[in-house]
Amino acid sequence: MSTFLNLPSPPLPPPLLALRAAATRQEPNSGYSSNLRPLRTRRTLAFHQPPPPSNLPDPCPVNETLLQSFEWHTPSPHPTTGASHWRHLTSQVPLFAKLGVTKLWLPPACKAAERGSNGYDVYDLWDLGEFEQKGARGTKWGVKGELVELSEMAEKEGVRVVFDAEKKGGEGEIRAWTGFEFGGRKGRYSKMKWGWEHFTGVDYDGKTGEKGVWRLEGKNWAEDVDEELGNYDFLMFADVDHEHPEVRADIFRWVEWLPHQLRLGGLRLDAIKHYSFTFIRDLVTHIRKNVDPDWFIVGEYWREDSEYLAKFIEFMGYQISLFDIQLVSNFSKVSLLGDKGDLRKVLDDSLILWKPDNAVTFVTNHDTTPVAPFFIPLAYSLILLRANSGLPSVFYADLFGPAHPPHFPNPIDQDRDASLLPRLLLARKLWAYGPQHDYFDTPSCVGFARSGHPSRARGAGLAVVMTNSWRWQSKDMTTA
Repeated sequence: MSTFLNLPSPPLPPPLLALRAAATRQEPNSGYSSNLRPLRTRRTLAFHQPPPPSNLPDPCPVNETLLQSFEWHTPSPHPTTGASHWRHLTSQVPLFAKLGVTKLWLPPACKAAERGSNGYDVYDLWDLGEFEQKGARGTKWGVKGELVELSEMAEKEGVRVVFDAEKKGGEGEIRAWTGFEFGGRKGRYSKMKWGWEHFTGVDYDGKTGEKGVWRLEGKNWAEDVDEELGNYDFLMFADVDHEHPEVRADIFRWVEWLPHQLRLGGLRLDAIKHYSFTFIRDLVTHIRKNVDPDWFIVGEYWREDSEYLAKFIEFMGYQISLFDIQLVSNFSKVSLLGDKGDLRKVLDDSLILWKPDNAVTFVTNHDTTPVAPFFIPLAYSLILLRANSGLPSVFYADLFGPAHPPHFPNPIDQDRDASLLPRLLLARKLWAYGPQHDYFDTPSCVGFARSGHPSRARGAGLAVVMTNSWRWQSKDMTTA
């Protein structure tokens, strides 16, 4: 059980009290599956006869798919074409759309503190590669005009852009007194200049050169954050005081300004376990009321406790989705055991069993737990083709190949399987609809079948069988 359920005194602030109550299970709204209960311990998944197809919505909505359009080592400019990453993605958007991608997660687009960095060391939220700051006009990924063209091309192809919003802190001019002038922008878009009063702490003393964590005099860490390590408010660089009215006003103005610059369909909020929960809820509420009620908002909350994350989703009023951390941990653990891994345990305690409508599933990303390469196609078949399994996120490096050698050798022939992921994406787009029958009955071979929907591919469905054994395996299944 979550440590949150047994927190000691002193009394918890209201946001944390709300997370002590037991989470509820979210009922599915599309497709039917036999494994919808939280699995606290391993058990064989039972077969249940699904409701008849007449209960399905008609026409059936298209399956949504998210593509993370970068990895940590993605080069920009492109090594072959010399184009910036923004321009390279613009040329690829029509292909993404044909594969069934409906959402495109971009790397951080704001000006970074270090020239050439990926952007998670954000310097200026209001500079999207437009001003001469930090030694360059553009970011690693390109200039603002190219980003605008990318967002317009995505909208034309029916793909909604998800902006990676890193708003936790700032870096680049941190000293004991902390100040950010943004001289290159000269007050355009926002006249706010950040001083020490807008932060709660720093991790570097400019006078002594000493690194550590210092809380500024008169400030306190936020209480309504993850309780890991006692208090997880401080992450790195300069910690922003989200309770300061000028900070809140500037960030709220920024999120209203952003869609006037780009064609956007949502936000990814990075490392939200370090944010004030109340601030996140207020920000999301502000977006729903003043920006776009239909924006897709997903947070990265790295915690292997799906019940806790389910309660966080409830606290946020179901207005935010979270990445399924437990599921990718299961992928890693089961896959690294090779043929000794128990495939029946691969879904245990995952967020999709608690809140399928608010879960984003993934296999790998730019900073995740390693999954054995042989298992990656199996994992993608689970997140792409199953019913009630959240929104799947496909990793750029898995689709196009990594920009650097993997950390451990690949036991399979990459060339032979190069076309498998695009085929799985097309299978999701065309056939992954309708009732589902599960066959999770043996440790080394599991499967499931989808019955299809009359409004998609003339009612054709699909069947998936997977094994981690080096021996021949078979399974009798039906889609009827």
